[in-house]
Amino acid sequence: MADRAEVLGELASDVLAVQRSHPVRVAIDGCSAAGKTTLADELADVLRARSDREVIRAGIDYFKRAPELRTSYPIDSPESYYFEMYDNDAIRDRLLAPLGPDGDRGYVVGIRDTSARSVLDSPVRTAAPDAVLVADGAFLQRPELDDYWDFRIYVYVGFDTVLRRGTARDQAWMESAAAAEQRYLNRYIPGERRYVEEIHPADRAQLVVDNEDPAKPVLIR
Repeated sequence: MADRAEVLGELASDVLAVQRSHPVRVAIDGCSAAGKTTLADELADVLRARSDREVIRAGIDYFKRAPELRTSYPIDSPESYYFEMYDNDAIRDRLLAPLGPDGDRGYVVGIRDTSARSVLDSPVRTAAPDAVLVADGAFLQRPELDDYWDFRIYVYVGFDTVLRRGTARDQAWMESAAAAEQRYLNRYIPGERRYVEEIHPADRAQLVVDNEDPAKPVLIR
């Protein structure tokens, strides 16, 4: 079993090998608490150390819809989470498409804070032609977005791990560990299970990182 640094090195080599005439758009996909953001941050650091190419980091949690616009389902339901949480049009039109083959390379890295209640004043930046975008988030291989990625990495953990890690993490901002656990059981895990069963993201990704043991992740090609 490889250690984390070795896996990150292999990921970076594979990303840098992707050839496009426009910035390379890399998705770090996975369920809640899988370790997507940490992996994406670390991968971006390795890419910067190995190459002089511009590396853009974006978190899809900064592209959520305002809560008052999520009206088709009860706000705390798994359906609202799966279908309404993320503004896929903004992700496509303001981040991914501008970096694609017909884009002008002008992009933003977010539209709202992670609570989605406050609008961000994100400047439009212009990417270098050979830039690499490393974006992490949930549901990144949905049909609305899938054609806009050049490379997909799926971070795998089981749903028991999602529940354990997510509860431990989110109890810090919720009223109790029990409340956090119920939120995962009633909302996040059912929504993410639907995504896994309908989209099969691990099968469709170019690489899968089994992150059950973050110190010794397993790279699956």
